[in-house]
Amino acid sequence: MLYLWAEWIHDEAKEPVLLISELDGDRYEVRKVQVYRDGRAAWADGGHETDEIGLGEVAVPSLEFINEQAEFRAWYGSSEDFEVVWQAAKESGRYEVGRPR
Repeated sequence: MLYLWAEWIHDEAKEPVLLISELDGDRYEVRKVQVYRDGRAAWADGGHETDEIGLGEVAVPSLEFINEQAEFRAWYGSSEDFEVVWQAAKESGRYEVGRPR
């Protein structure tokens, strides 16, 4: 599994500012968290999607491709850091925006 973190740089109040995805070997999303500027966190997996968040239907592009887009800063994180955000999103629906640790 890969754990992709992408900071989305924009001024839209209703859009997420941090996208965090657990990717399988073919780069399809298995689990995903979106974090908003106000600390709200939405989550999705194979059994839970909403109008606000769902898993992508196509493979996620390479880290290099994502970082070529001016509005994104992306990096790979650890499974442990992903689990912290995942549990926070599921339990409280909140997560402090920023890189973990």
